[in-house]
Amino acid sequence: MRRLALVLLLLAGCGEEEAALPEPVRLTAEALGHYCMMTVLDHDGPKAQIHLEGVPEPIFFVQVRDALAYAKGPERSADLLAIYVSDMGAAPSWAEPGPDNWVLAEGASFVVGGEVRGGMGAPEIVPFYSAEAAARFAARHGGEVRAFADIPVGAVLAPVEVKLADGDRQ
Repeated sequence: MRRLALVLLLLAGCGEEEAALPEPVRLTAEALGHYCMMTVLDHDGPKAQIHLEGVPEPIFFVQVRDALAYAKGPERSADLLAIYVSDMGAAPSWAEPGPDNWVLAEGASFVVGGEVRGGMGAPEIVPFYSAEAAARFAARHGGEVRAFADIPVGAVLAPVEVKLADGDRQ
């Protein structure tokens, strides 16, 4: 009886292997924004990529806010496997978020409600690997530091005023 229980326990454990997360993909000039279909690198600010179940390539976003709207919104084509965001603490500058400094959104610290605009002119939610780097950014640019799970849906899905590069508003 003990032997049968041990075999059943071992068999039950075999089906519970955690699937490995897909690795982030290097940001290149070929990456197009999911919503706008524009070249991601042509826009300032942090970026995001989302990996979906059954889809071999990630979808890229020009703004982190857009990726979070996609993740938290009701309209998705497949289950989410991983969300990677630019670690702006490791970015060379706001204009160059870096092609390889990705961090999992679930472990990042985000500045929400600051006075910064992303690549498409909407208010940006700025990700950092380090909570301390996020706090320093918030002290300079306003906003609150929050974990991914604590970002309110309204911060990503509510309508916003978009400021275009030439100063016009939409």
